Amino acid sequence: MPAADLMTPAPDIATLLALLGAGPWAVLTGAGLSTGSGIPAYRDRHGQWQHSKPIQHQEFLGSEAMRRRYWARSFVGWQTMSRAQPNAGHRAIAQLEARGLVSTVITQNVDSLHHHAGSQSVIELHGSIARVRCLSCQQRYSRAQVQVLLQDRNPEFDPMLRLDFHAAPDGDAHLEDQHHASFQVPACPACQGVMKPDVVFFGDNVPRDRVAAASQAVENASALLVVGSSLSVYSGFRFAEQAHRLGKPVLAINQGATRADALLSAKLELDCSEALAQLLSASLDAGQATGP
Repeated sequence: MPAADLMTPAPDIATLLALLGAGPWAVLTGAGLSTGSGIPAYRDRHGQWQHSKPIQHQEFLGSEAMRRRYWARSFVGWQTMSRAQPNAGHRAIAQLEARGLVSTVITQNVDSLHHHAGSQSVIELHGSIARVRCLSCQQRYSRAQVQVLLQDRNPEFDPMLRLDFHAAPDGDAHLEDQHHASFQVPACPACQGVMKPDVVFFGDNVPRDRVAAASQAVENASALLVVGSSLSVYSGFRFAEQAHRLGKPVLAINQGATRADALLSAKLELDCSEALAQLLSASLDAGQATGP
């Protein structure tokens, strides 16, 4: 089914399901899906940034002070990220995949909640905050391991005493400068190199192999469903452009404007978790499945 030139006004779940077709669909998710798990979104419904300026890739690489700032804030923010659990939306996507209706989840999120929900085919465009990599020897560590190293180097810095912070969807926490000026950042235990979370910072590029895999998933899918993303960042918007160019329906579940509104066949302005649970229920009622 070719993508419509004009978006269908105020569609319901049945309309969305009909436009998606028999599948399998590619699903592109953003921070709006994880708000139901207690992780805030980057932007409001108008696309306006809601947090302090995020750290840039070159700032992290070039400044020890910026690395102290990042790790102090992440040390606190990890309390939110590590406790987050998949919500009904994540679980619905995993069940839609199990039914053969979803082929691939392409996520801009770094919270790994799709994996925790049971999704099998997940492309993490921006990596995962649960992993840390040494920039010198490429040794990888779990974020939990690095949290212990951070605590050992900063025994007086108790993140549990700073629970009044404002969190961000990348695991950052908004702390005043005095909280991180003396923060001690451990080096890689294997080679004493600089450790960095295994995520794509702003100003860096998504690895080519991930872009290629996601592009192939969109090409093979019958439709693209965007969930909880304004698509303001090109790393996600490119796939909406690709699907539209290929004549595939592009649909969205998102509360607020998206950069791809002109490309959409339909958009549901509902809570992501609620809408996905309804979509799963509607597919079950319709007996819609291509998998076992």
